[in-house]
Amino acid sequence: MSKVIHNPALAKIIDNSENSSTFVIEPLHFNYGNTLGNSLRRVLLSSIRGGAIVAFRIEGATHEFTTVPGIQEDVVDITLNLKGVNFRIATDEPVELRLEKTGADVITAGDIATNADVEVMNPDHVICHVDDPNKTVVIDLVVESGRGYQPIEESSEKRLHSDMIAIDAMFSPVTRVRFKVDPTRIGQETNLDKLEMTIETDGSLTPREAFEEAAAILVNQYTALAGSTTVESAPALGTEVEDDNDGLNASIEDLGLSARTANALVNNEIRTVHDLVTLNEQDLRELKGFGSKALDEVKDKLAELEL
Repeated sequence: MSKVIHNPALAKIIDNSENSSTFVIEPLHFNYGNTLGNSLRRVLLSSIRGGAIVAFRIEGATHEFTTVPGIQEDVVDITLNLKGVNFRIATDEPVELRLEKTGADVITAGDIATNADVEVMNPDHVICHVDDPNKTVVIDLVVESGRGYQPIEESSEKRLHSDMIAIDAMFSPVTRVRFKVDPTRIGQETNLDKLEMTIETDGSLTPREAFEEAAAILVNQYTALAGSTTVESAPALGTEVEDDNDGLNASIEDLGLSARTANALVNNEIRTVHDLVTLNEQDLRELKGFGSKALDEVKDKLAELEL
């Protein structure tokens, strides 16, 4: 195995549905599948910015442990339903919204009157049921953006209006993350990992946006700790060059190398020019049956081909 830790590559993205995608990352250094998988999963579930209701007020309700005439659900049930409303928010400031509806009907998240800064992502989500045809339901809401979980104590301290009911809030737009790690190989490198990570969101951002934000957060955190120290790295194995270059698809036998050198490469499963140029000098030195003369011959040939 090469002593250099190659950078990972995002090999492909599989869109399972509108709000679910699987990201295939390979090849990874040995055991880095679990290292990256666990790190990304924790950040995805705890640190991606999203929006949620942090306080509300129902006309006719004096506190959270009461009922409102004409509404089937009590305030506790309405509170739980309000926590399930998903938002896309384009501002860092708290936003006040109002829901107002008259008549016996089902009240859903789509009945909330939004503005240019706020969009409801699940308008069919049920908030409550009204059984009085003359009842007008008025609910005032405060929506904020944030990261992770905000306990009710913090929501209460930051309330815009003292008469509103504060609730705890889960801001994360990522609803589920799961991953698996399988072995993979590139040429002579056999002890590598492949990471498959499936991300599901509430629709307020795409799985790819969530994935890239989580990676950026980790980059910032580790960069702050690394100081001036740098570690030698290399591009991902098999991705340093474009696959659509016809010359790179040529067989090793077509390069005009000596039989000994060509056989050594083929025996190590280096069968095309593309396979060859993805390896650095140290990788070539570690190939079985590949000596210094073979290395010099390959270097001269690649220089001749301007590779």
